[in-house]
Amino acid sequence: MSNNRQVILYIAMSLDGYIAKPNDDLSFLSIVEKEGEDYGYADFVSTIDTVILGRKTYDWVMKQVCEFPHADKNAYIITRTARPTIGKTVFYTGDLTELVRQLKSENGKNIFCDGGAEIVNELLKNNLLDELMISVIPVLIGNGTRLFKDDRPEQKIKLINVKTFDTGLTQLHYKRANN
Repeated sequence: MSNNRQVILYIAMSLDGYIAKPNDDLSFLSIVEKEGEDYGYADFVSTIDTVILGRKTYDWVMKQVCEFPHADKNAYIITRTARPTIGKTVFYTGDLTELVRQLKSENGKNIFCDGGAEIVNELLKNNLLDELMISVIPVLIGNGTRLFKDDRPEQKIKLINVKTFDTGLTQLHYKRANN
């Protein structure tokens, strides 16, 4: 465990760049559900010990499952409303950039950014996303929450790997290019 921790966005989006349909509807993700296929997720999760996600994403996840799937990790739910800590899950109301810089300076495994768009774009603006693993779902949904918002500085990224799956999902793995 080193303190050369990477912040990695691991997320799915439609081909036209949306991570959710209107009303935070993620039903389009089920298009690529396949028995026994996790698209490398378990392997990815074994490389992290910390998760950052937005409150809306957290609330959506908690509607789908009884127990937070990252309860065994250090999880930071980025929110404007304080809530009591649950086990290792902290509801963080402070400055996201400060939190991520602090986490990156500590020893540990990598840090998983699980969305949503506001968190992703804040991290991009501050050059804090080291890698992007984006699973592109073969659908055009036309409307909803865009993964990448406008008004960010241009950033060069380097393609590391592309994996294609028989469900039509394509997984793109990028690293931030050192400018």
